[in-house]
Amino acid sequence: MGILLAVVAAMCVSLQAASQESVLKGKNILFVYGGWDGHEPRQCMEVLKPWLESEGAVVRLSEDLNVYTDKELMGSIDLVIQTWTMGNITHEQERGLLEAVRGGAGLAGWHGGLCDAFRNNTDYQFMVGGQWVAHPGGSVDYDVDILDKKDPVMRGLKRFHMKSEQYYMLVDPGVHVLATTTFHSHPEAPWIEGTVMPVVWKKTYGKGRVFYSSLCHSARDFAVPEALEIMKRGIRWAASSRQQPHALPK
Repeated sequence: MGILLAVVAAMCVSLQAASQESVLKGKNILFVYGGWDGHEPRQCMEVLKPWLESEGAVVRLSEDLNVYTDKELMGSIDLVIQTWTMGNITHEQERGLLEAVRGGAGLAGWHGGLCDAFRNNTDYQFMVGGQWVAHPGGSVDYDVDILDKKDPVMRGLKRFHMKSEQYYMLVDPGVHVLATTTFHSHPEAPWIEGTVMPVVWKKTYGKGRVFYSSLCHSARDFAVPEALEIMKRGIRWAASSRQQPHALPK
């Protein structure tokens, strides 16, 4: 499974309309994965890790949130990639992550691995910019609309289709929204008909850049070229926090 997904990832070439020179060479990336197995944290890591290393990044893996308490390590990394759905985080672990991002480390993640982690921790939610609350209908067909077509993360991309969980979220109004989705009628929640929901955003937290995509419930969703490309570009953007900490569109 992991080998197959890595091959799929390698074959999903970047869209030529927005090709970028890698900014990840030499970057120190901490990839933290775990929590609820339903979101396939290990399999998703196995999709992205080979690509990160092909771009020249130095990747450290951890299945233990206690890595966030290592002050020396957290002070040396350029980017945290986290896929850890639900679960609990201690005060010391949370503080280590928050301080690292405030100090200039980037943070990137997707789906429940970033915005449905640590449901009781509002300081964490303040940092990431949103919280999952529902996915009516489970796995459904939906479209993703590009909102900011000039942003480098979205440049050259057009509306695309997903069959996966369509996240209904509580979202910080201060985030910079890059893509949205529109909800259509679900028998279990007919009142959300026509609701436009952020799908991809970027924001800052202190000196750190934070990037989030609600796409990709499981590793196989990264086989959608646009979903994978958005995550790659977002990772590149977030990894540059220490060089350009406040580079957000006005």
